[in-house]
Parts: sequence; C-alpha cells; structure tokens
Amino acid sequence: MKKLLTSLLILLPCVLLGQEQVYNFSFDTWSKTKGAWDLYPENATAKQQVWGTVNHGTSFLGINTTAPEYEHVAVKGKGKAAAKVSSRSIMGTFATGNLYTGKFVKIIGMSGAEMYHGIPFHSRPKSLSGYVHYQPGKIDATKKPYKEMKGQLDKGQIEIALYGWKQARHFVSTDGASTPAAKDPDVIAYGSLVLDKDTGGYIPFTIDLKYVSDKEPGYLFIAVLASRLGEYFTGSSKSVIYVDEFKFNY
Repeated sequence: MKKLLTSLLILLPCVLLGQEQVYNFSFDTWSKTKGAWDLYPENATAKQQVWGTVNHGTSFLGINTTAPEYEHVAVKGKGKAAAKVSSRSIMGTFATGNLYTGKFVKIIGMSGAEMYHGIPFHSRPKSLSGYVHYQPGKIDATKKPYKEMKGQLDKGQIEIALYGWKQARHFVSTDGASTPAAKDPDVIAYGSLVLDKDTGGYIPFTIDLKYVSDKEPGYLFIAVLASRLGEYFTGSSKSVIYVDEFKFNY
C-alpha cells in the first residue's frame, strides 16, 4: 500500500501538468502600448504574451478592433473585464475584428495582414467553455467568392484547434486564402461554434473538441471572429462579439 501511495504521489504532478489552461483566459488583464490595447500586463513576459490582435496595425489611426470591456461583462466583480471584438471599415477596407492565440506581425498595405498562429500547448482537453454575446450586422462588405452575400446577416465564430506543428508557431498571411484550421494536415483536434444571430446578451457555450489523432499536441490555436469570413474581406462593419471567462474542461 505504501509503494502504491508513493507511486500516485509521483504521478500526480504529471497529471496536473497535463491539464493546461491559457494565460488570461478570463480576459481581465489589459495594457496599452502606443495606443494599441494588448491582452497582457505592462512589461509582460513572453509566456504572458499569448493573445494577438490586429490592434498594432490599426491603432495609428486611433482604431482598436479588440478592446477591454469593463461594464458589459459575464461575471461581475472588482477588476473583471471582457474582450470586445468589433469588425470595422478602415479607410474603405473591411477589417474583421479578431482575437487569437499567436502574434501579430504587420499589415500588408490594405490587402491583409501577416501573423503567427498558435502557442505551445501539450494537453488534450475535452472541450472549451465560456460566455459569448454576439451582435451581428448586415453584411456590407463582400469579395469573391461571396459577393452574393451582401445584405445577409453576418456570422461570428469561435474556433479551436490543436496541432502537431514542429516549428515555433505557424506563419499566416491573409493576403489571399489560407488553409482552414480544420483541414490543416497537422491538426490533432478541432472544434467550432458559429453564431448566426444576436444572442441577446451573454450566453454560456461549450465547444467539444473532436480528436482525429492520438499524437501529443504541440500547439494551440483559438480564434474569436466578429465576422467569420473576414479573411475574405466579407462581413459587416457593425458586427461585435464579446467573450469572457474561457476555460478548458478535462
């Protein structure tokens, strides 16, 4: 019995380490650099800089498509905040509001952006839960192959993917179509929630992860999109998505 207890005590830290969460999953911690909102504190360590936005490409115009929300939160309390993600028309070009695990690199003229997707992650959660409030507008910006969607109600999305990437983060350019997360050859698990109407306030959600491989994950990608077709410059400049209190379930 003593040997069994000793073995369990040795294994316990490994079990706990296998149930990772993500820094600032509550979206409570924010700071501002040269007019751009970041989802980490001032003087943050590299491990704390897990959330990326396009803010550092738009803030010189006085625009932050992702910003803290202190009044309209899912869980009230001192120091509580949520993330407000808004699609906008910037100098006549549609820019989807987005929030993702990774790092923004730069804007490519008025035709897209470059960024790194993913953060190191080695656990296998069953699902992602949290709160979301979606307010869609009617699509007022379109581009091929979605020209016929103008005037339709926009759709938002929260998606999550685990990958077996070997390189540190995954370089992405939105200056043209890229491989959808679910179809990436290195995907280990994927889950998505598509929002197609106004939720009327915060609602709880749970996104189940569907595993397609028994490999150990190497990287995690989560994206929150006010306009799910924003990569194709299609969506509504009035769409807004609020997210709060994310958590992995094991």
